[in-house]
Amino acid sequence: MTNINESKLYALLIGINYYESIQTYPQLYKNLGGCVRDIDLVDSYLRDTLGVPSEQIWKLTAPVEESNELSAFRAAQGNILPTYANIVNAFAEITAVANPGEQVYIHYSGHGGRAVTIYPELEGKHRQDEGIVPMDIGNADGRYLRDVEMATLLKRLNDKGCIVTVIFDSCHSGGATRGDCAIRGNENNLVDSTARNQDSLVAERQELLDNWRILTQVDPDLSGGWLPNKDYIFIAACRPTEYAYEYAVNGGQRNGALTYWMMDTLTSSTSVLTYKSLYSRIKGMIQSKFPQQLPMLIGDGDRLVFGDRREYKPYTVTVIKVAQDSQEITLDAGLVAGLSSGTRFAIYPVDVSDFSDKTQQIAIAELTDDIEADKSSAKILDAAAGGIEVKGKIEPGASAVMVAAPVDLIRKVRLFANKQAGDKEQDLPTNLVDKQTVALEKVRQALKGNGWVVEVKDGEEGHFQVAVARDSTYEICIGMPLENLRPALSIEDPDAPQKVCDRLVHLAKYQSVQALENSASKITEYLEFELLDRNKQAFADPNNIELKQGETVFLRLRNTFPQALNVAILDLEPTWEISQLPIQNIEASFFQLDRDQQIPDIELEFELPERVGYEEAKETLKVFATKGVANFQWLLLPSLDKDMQSKGNLNRELEQQAEQMRTRGETITINPLNDLLSTIGADIDEPPVITRKAKTKPNPNADWATQEIRLTVKR
Repeated sequence: MTNINESKLYALLIGINYYESIQTYPQLYKNLGGCVRDIDLVDSYLRDTLGVPSEQIWKLTAPVEESNELSAFRAAQGNILPTYANIVNAFAEITAVANPGEQVYIHYSGHGGRAVTIYPELEGKHRQDEGIVPMDIGNADGRYLRDVEMATLLKRLNDKGCIVTVIFDSCHSGGATRGDCAIRGNENNLVDSTARNQDSLVAERQELLDNWRILTQVDPDLSGGWLPNKDYIFIAACRPTEYAYEYAVNGGQRNGALTYWMMDTLTSSTSVLTYKSLYSRIKGMIQSKFPQQLPMLIGDGDRLVFGDRREYKPYTVTVIKVAQDSQEITLDAGLVAGLSSGTRFAIYPVDVSDFSDKTQQIAIAELTDDIEADKSSAKILDAAAGGIEVKGKIEPGASAVMVAAPVDLIRKVRLFANKQAGDKEQDLPTNLVDKQTVALEKVRQALKGNGWVVEVKDGEEGHFQVAVARDSTYEICIGMPLENLRPALSIEDPDAPQKVCDRLVHLAKYQSVQALENSASKITEYLEFELLDRNKQAFADPNNIELKQGETVFLRLRNTFPQALNVAILDLEPTWEISQLPIQNIEASFFQLDRDQQIPDIELEFELPERVGYEEAKETLKVFATKGVANFQWLLLPSLDKDMQSKGNLNRELEQQAEQMRTRGETITINPLNDLLSTIGADIDEPPVITRKAKTKPNPNADWATQEIRLTVKR
């Protein structure tokens, strides 16, 4: 593990919701909704948790419209508009003040773009430039901050010996979204050919060209995305041809998926994180929501996040007011801190400072819609909604610790019947426009009585969208139509509406399994879970493994925890099937892995599904480890084209296994996680009784953890 001595940290934070435009220039980039909130959340974390002084933070934001109160707060903080000139100037100012060994953190949330190259003499440029999109791109003198310029800006920081981290919550692909989310790229996925000012404020043209050549001299395509990477950490929201989404995580206000899950991980973690472990959780949570978005990590993943400048503690605010009935509290943080409706906090007594001990929690609170610039209201949740009973008096001065987002058990779907006639991918042939209402009303009727998936109400955002596709079939979308939903379901098939509902339930269960994780667990760092090549050597880039179908690899698992753990390995397949990998040829609800035990390497081969259209597919291997026992067979699913069968009474089988272990003198308890597993795995006619979300009850004697390996299989 790379260790960085405590040092100053400088931050450049850029968030752009509002994009200026004039009539003489095409408006390629629509306004966004979550970028400024991203930056507010990061800014609050740097100030309040890391203690970074305000004079070491350059914050450039462009909101669409805000309350006068919030605008006043931004002005008081010295907010700068993120124009091209101001962004370049902010880079220059940070470069001038940062000294060797000091940290520079750069976070951009906004549109990414592609334009016809203005550097045709560079090899490897492939006739287009990529870059971030300043707010004044639509002005007569509007310019991209292009990759060639960004490379020079970052090189200057590296040349000074600064420790640089770059987070870009944007993408260069684009498209028209279908559903309750937005893509951070231009809507028509165009390469901008607009004639623009080619003069750079970063450096003279020759310096830009020379620096690019120096940075790419080993390999012209060394970018790992779109920036040549040398000596800095770079986390991108997605791969070059994919999408970066923003959406309302809690059904309220939007955030970028990358930024939200990054901050969710940082604010809920109680242990030291490397960029590799941070990335692993971000990747898992995003893929559980958006299959078309796979984040990328380039650089030294073993580096500690923000160095070792702090003892890890979660994001904490203070209770400043408690209602007479103790059912509502007021917290001393609000919109300026990036908080939004639905965010949850664990409440600890005034005299508690060790927030890693979850048994000290006295209540769980959830933010309401009443959020002001510097304070917010939260309702106290009962045990069914929050996971724990209220077990103490809540007083002003109590600490409120942001907790990880719980698992959605009941998913919401939007039935979209307003497609227009046209030739675009998101449009319909004229003969199908009038068929939308009838086709989707059939789905609405089939949804009645379904407790797993419900239709959105006014003002809510959905997890899924169902609409009619151009080929007269039903499409299910999460931002974009989901791939690999086969066979296609014709809107003329009388059985199709019910099959659509069954697929939605199947997908909801699959995504719930993807989202299961416990970032606060102490077990995670003691699990060695890795995929090895056919020579049993580690892959050069374990975060971006690509395999040819039929290629032999080996899976290794070792327990270095001080006690035995009960483990299970699940395979989340591209056909939406979840299967279990036998360990030492044993197919059981779990396998007991003793302290310091390593199972024999499991030989694996991955194949693409035998269906037309599969050129590549993503697959996930996920290991679960628990102190107590749990039956992970609750989580198994058939492929999407097969009916889900009843699993029977797996809890009785688990109790019998536990009793057998007790008769051998082992002290065994059933991990509370099993309750959540059985809820996710219950039959279709047994929907969850939990109102919206679920989380496991805190119990230090029943800890559990997960690790994942994600890979791409190509033909």
